Amino acid sequence: MYVTDHHALAATDTAGLLAELRDRTEVIDALYRFGLGQDLQDRDLLASAFADAAELDFRPAASRWGGEVPLMTGRDSITDTILDGFRGRVDTTHVVTNPRVRLDGDRARLTAVVEAQHLLTADHTTFALLKNLYDVDLSRAGRRWLVTSMRIENVWYTGEPKAIFGAQV
Repeated sequence: MYVTDHHALAATDTAGLLAELRDRTEVIDALYRFGLGQDLQDRDLLASAFADAAELDFRPAASRWGGEVPLMTGRDSITDTILDGFRGRVDTTHVVTNPRVRLDGDRARLTAVVEAQHLLTADHTTFALLKNLYDVDLSRAGRRWLVTSMRIENVWYTGEPKAIFGAQV
């Protein structure tokens, strides 16, 4: 499930190290695009994180506060669901930390901790601050990497997630 390897890099020669470092940076960048795409309400940036048939599973996080959400499938559906749910209603900031990457040819796994702050646009005193663990599978797409599967599990939260995520939770 999570990347718990006791080392970061596998390559030992210079060319291999450079290729591995580039891949690791691109893998992590997919998660950065996901977070910043939401924060800027930038559809193209958010969509650029996902493969066409990607899955995003926010159900484990939502269940933490009694919410129920469907499994999101498909790049366009994921992007539209997230942006339409927040546009003009919720301000967000996402901070990604502790990324761990395992590369396996044209596949990768990423584990990260993401702090997601959500505030009602009209009233910033209504908020939900979430600390989540991300478990992400990715595939190579040329020089960049795309999310094929993302599972988000909530570690803790404060505030009112049901006020932020609306009627679907």
